Amino acid sequence: MAIGSDGLGHINFTNAELTQVFGYAALVVILAEGGLGTKWKEIKPVLPAAASLAVVGVAVSVGVTAAGAHYLVGLEWRQALIIGAVVSSTDAAAVFSVLRKVPLPARLTGTLEAESGFNDAPVVILVVAFSTAGPLEQWYVLVGEILLELAIGAAIGLAVGWLGSWALRHVALPASGLYPIAVMSIAITAYALGALAHGSGFLAVYLAAMVLGNTGLPHWAATRGFAEGLGWIAQIGMFVLLGLLVTPHELGDDIWPAVIIGLVLTMVARPLEVVVSLLPFRVPWREQALLSWAGLRGAVPIILATIPMVNGVAAAHRIFNIVFVLVVVYTLVQGPTLPWVARKLRLGTEEPADIGIESAPLERLRGHLLSFTIPEGSRMHGVEISELRLPAGAAVTLVVREGKSFVPLPTTPLRHGDELLVVATDPVREAAERRLHAVSRGGKLAGWLGTNGANGDSGS
Repeated sequence: MAIGSDGLGHINFTNAELTQVFGYAALVVILAEGGLGTKWKEIKPVLPAAASLAVVGVAVSVGVTAAGAHYLVGLEWRQALIIGAVVSSTDAAAVFSVLRKVPLPARLTGTLEAESGFNDAPVVILVVAFSTAGPLEQWYVLVGEILLELAIGAAIGLAVGWLGSWALRHVALPASGLYPIAVMSIAITAYALGALAHGSGFLAVYLAAMVLGNTGLPHWAATRGFAEGLGWIAQIGMFVLLGLLVTPHELGDDIWPAVIIGLVLTMVARPLEVVVSLLPFRVPWREQALLSWAGLRGAVPIILATIPMVNGVAAAHRIFNIVFVLVVVYTLVQGPTLPWVARKLRLGTEEPADIGIESAPLERLRGHLLSFTIPEGSRMHGVEISELRLPAGAAVTLVVREGKSFVPLPTTPLRHGDELLVVATDPVREAAERRLHAVSRGGKLAGWLGTNGANGDSGS
């Protein structure tokens, strides 16, 4: 905005179509990065609740927000429905970035992450339908289209993710740097296939990336770093175009309408959406309160607000301005206050630090070289090598401590900051990783005290 038409650069950028195309591309990368970082063990128990929030919840939110925009602000019904649909999508990038810094129970984090990954699909369908010229379709037709597109996207995403993970585990690429590129390419292919099949490409890319992220692929730490870097590039480029598309001197008349619609969304629509969607799941009221406040909006609603501009809807620029102001104001309010709300509701948790294991295949030896560093807060500190109780076929071969490497004895105690190299044969590689995660989170008695360590989670 500072270098745009009203700023120092005086750049007059009005290409909403280019912004929409780039925004879609950026959203694909953001969803892929989010899916790669989503732990299946965390979202598996909450999938029904997240799906309900993404479908039933979106319907409730659209209806309530549109009613507020029509009766309180005076917008026509089509414009009110478009705004209601646009702002009913929680932003994947905002949710992923904020939640990974807020120590919440795994079920809440999983619910919010899965919801943000799922609800883009039905919202896009609704915004496109409301922005199309002609009479609005019957509600049951829209529901049928949404369910069909979600089913097609889910099937393609799961299939592409499974085939891609199988291929990457059984084919040795000539360079380690190709693995991150291959993983992102597979995820983006899922989006393309989902869109070509008239399904939800957004759901397809998220599910494909989630499958890829939970199958123990080689060079995983490098892949995650590469995906995070691409995600940041996508967000930066997206924000630049969105900022240029805004004309600041036109926002003044839309500030109060945006604040009023935002109040309806935040204080009425979102809580009602959570209550109605989670009614069958008997979620405690404190968790429902946090889920209501954690419905973060970000760049995604602003991108979706370009759809009516491209389609030539009446007052489309006003819709864009209202959505822009709403997102900026309520992101500044909700994002920074989320940790405080979690503490007040006594839902914050302090989890022991887990390890990030890097795996490199040893093709000729039919094994894997696992490497990781013991972080501060890990309960692996003080555990002796023999107390790791790794499965037969896995062994700690080298420890690097304070820049010096040595071959450990069975009685060597481990310390924070130690880097370990573990060699594991193919049959026991996954069991060795599970055991290392378990000890990092549960200490030497992991397993006896109920910590299974699968993907860094705990359970009985």
